[in-house]
Amino acid sequence: MANDPLFILAALVSLGVLVILMIGIGGFAKGGDFNRKHANRIMRYRIIAQAVAVALIVLFVYLRGKGGN
Repeated sequence: MANDPLFILAALVSLGVLVILMIGIGGFAKGGDFNRKHANRIMRYRIIAQAVAVALIVLFVYLRGKGGN
């Protein structure tokens, strides 16, 4: 399973979601000009990346669950 390209892609996208989330939380905690300028954009990026990650995970489970017991 760990050598499966779809699994690796889903894991990388999930890590990307985590990175975007940490940037957003860090900006929120710091506040100031960065948060005012970029908070909504970072949230949009996180939601898009999260939707892609969920779609890849569902696709992985669907494709890999079809052939086995």
